[in-house]
Amino acid sequence: MSSLIGIQALSKSYGTQILFKGISFNINQGDRIGLLGPNGAGKTTLLKILMEIESSDEGVITKRRNLRVGYASQSPNFPELPIEDVLVQDIKNGNEHDLRTRARILLGKVQFTDHSQIASTLSGGWKKRLDIARALMHEPDVLILDEPTNHLDLEGILWLESFIQRERFTCITVSHDRYFLENVANKIVEINRCFPEGLLSLTGSLSDFMEHKEELLQAQVQKQKGLQSALRQEVEWLKRSPKARTTKSQSRIKNAYKMMDELSDIKQRNKVSKVKVDFTASDRETRKLIIGNNLSKTLGGKELFKGVNVTLSPGTRLGIVGKNGTGKTTLLRILANMLKQDIGTMKYAEDLSLVYFDQHREEIDPNVTLRRALSPIGDTVNYRGNEIHVNGWASKFLFSPERLELPVRCLSGGERARILIARLMLKPADVLFLDEPTNDLDIETLEVIEQSLNEFGGAVVLITHDRCLMDRVCNTIIGLGIGAEPEFFADYSQWESATLNVKEEKVSKEKIVKPKTTPSEKPKRLSYKEQRELDGMEEAIMNTESKLENLKAQLNDPKIASDSDRSLKLYQELADTEHELEKLFARWEELSSRVK
Repeated sequence: MSSLIGIQALSKSYGTQILFKGISFNINQGDRIGLLGPNGAGKTTLLKILMEIESSDEGVITKRRNLRVGYASQSPNFPELPIEDVLVQDIKNGNEHDLRTRARILLGKVQFTDHSQIASTLSGGWKKRLDIARALMHEPDVLILDEPTNHLDLEGILWLESFIQRERFTCITVSHDRYFLENVANKIVEINRCFPEGLLSLTGSLSDFMEHKEELLQAQVQKQKGLQSALRQEVEWLKRSPKARTTKSQSRIKNAYKMMDELSDIKQRNKVSKVKVDFTASDRETRKLIIGNNLSKTLGGKELFKGVNVTLSPGTRLGIVGKNGTGKTTLLRILANMLKQDIGTMKYAEDLSLVYFDQHREEIDPNVTLRRALSPIGDTVNYRGNEIHVNGWASKFLFSPERLELPVRCLSGGERARILIARLMLKPADVLFLDEPTNDLDIETLEVIEQSLNEFGGAVVLITHDRCLMDRVCNTIIGLGIGAEPEFFADYSQWESATLNVKEEKVSKEKIVKPKTTPSEKPKRLSYKEQRELDGMEEAIMNTESKLENLKAQLNDPKIASDSDRSLKLYQELADTEHELEKLFARWEELSSRVK
């Protein structure tokens, strides 16, 4: 594989805070790199250095001659212009007609249908899509994506996975979405001081990388033990030995000191710190904390959901899923007593403590110090009735005492997220309502939060685009936007299979029965017309899949790719066919579920 970008001995610091030091790796043609690292390791900074938005302190970056690099940022901003104009205005050179044709093709690829939409009014997920299209307008050889799944719903994430796989980009992506990286990346690079070179790179999937990383860290621990044992013998020899006079003795003394340095280095690398997350539960014995019956809500003339029945008890882990705009956050706010339903009743246990974590998150003054952000009043916080000094509280979230006077603006997005988690932990709760709590958090912190949520004694209601977190935490899923009324599922994978038509896994688990359903109720049998429809469904799906593959093959033909008008029509047809296939699978699932 030819190297597109070479990174040699790169270092970057902000004041006394070292982000990375002496890291080296290559980006080769065809690489789809997942870039990992703890919060504050400098992942976004590295991307900005590659884009020449920032400069490194030391090291060299070599790029293939005339290399074009596209960049989709973590938080894109757009002017009040139609989306097509936004794509065209960034390109300084080129024929107006050709640029607009290219823009329309790209907008079709990322599934925009109305090219006159004003960019600044788009939702977070659609802004992500537009930002990717904007990066692709430059026809990059390497595409750089910074947290591309943030603010995307599941449909958007699955689209992005398919898009990257189909287009076969060379790309480097910062993401903490474990399922996304597993499905997209063919090479993983992690910046982490626990590795000898400050970085570990492995060609393969995320699961391959995590297995290799675990083996490497275990080997480092064993090496530390071996060095400690060998060094003890050398120290004993030094204590017994007379003043070294011979060359051999001097060599042994030098070797002993070298072993001491090596042991000190490996001890530092093996010192693994984790965020200590432990949500405070009230340990209430009441079995029914919240009961919602027949909940319905309409906003702006659009019915979001109706007929929702929910009971939350200690140990309930309810996940709310659905496309953007189906009312996930609205339902969460109704259950949290922050918004009134149009129809239905809500009952709450007496003196219930509810804690809500907003996806937009409370604003932390960027000019306030880390000390004041963690402890707004005084130098202590009250955690479970105990006064803890801010230094000790900061250490639970991997902040060293010397960083306490840093302004919040100097912290990474993940570090700011850890401040909000710290604030959340100080509030005793019977029920935790979490709306997208995982944005910007590194994988190690996500795993600790998973464990803490599973150990929490109260109830949890969760909205997240992190499929792995939902799978590992939730024991009940409510899906919005599927039909006239919400549906309940036993787990997240079952909902994904039923609604997003994952062909490899057919739904076989029994769905959780909704509260008002009785065992005597039976599904309505298929009519003669519906049975005929079901009988022909397999052939219809196969034909549509064949049409899809044919369209993809045509788009990979260099002759067709060079014909902009033909490409535009084919991409529009491809989007229509993908939508048709989704509807076929949804209908197949619906009819199949009613067959005895």
